[in-house]
Amino acid sequence: MFRPVPDRPDLAAMVVRLGRSLVTAERPVLAAHDVSMWGYIVLSALADEPMRTQTALARAIGADKTRIIATLDELQERSLIEREPDPGDRRVRLLRLTPAGRSLYAAVRADIRTAEEELLDVLTAADRRTFLRVLQLLDPAGD
Repeated sequence: MFRPVPDRPDLAAMVVRLGRSLVTAERPVLAAHDVSMWGYIVLSALADEPMRTQTALARAIGADKTRIIATLDELQERSLIEREPDPGDRRVRLLRLTPAGRSLYAAVRADIRTAEEELLDVLTAADRRTFLRVLQLLDPAGD
């Protein structure tokens, strides 16, 4: 039977601190590419697949649909995303990355991976593989 180890912080406390440190490490990367955190989240979601509606996108990224409108407007003004009426239902807006959006997403993601590698440098190669595997296993959004 598993018994909790009393001499360590709770998982939530450790994960929140790690998450905050990762967000702090990402901020200069995002600023260098002139994209907001929400902008990068949208680009990431659309990099996987186009979305049929803004509501579906908001649901997929865990945002209020009214909150992301300004982000979508900015990304569209910068020609990073397209919002086109669905030919089958003109009330619906299809969202997808443009080639420029795909290029920006790839550049930001590469720079974020570099920052992550610096953070993970304290781990051995075996610990790094285990850490990443376990995170993927525990990720509620994982498939």
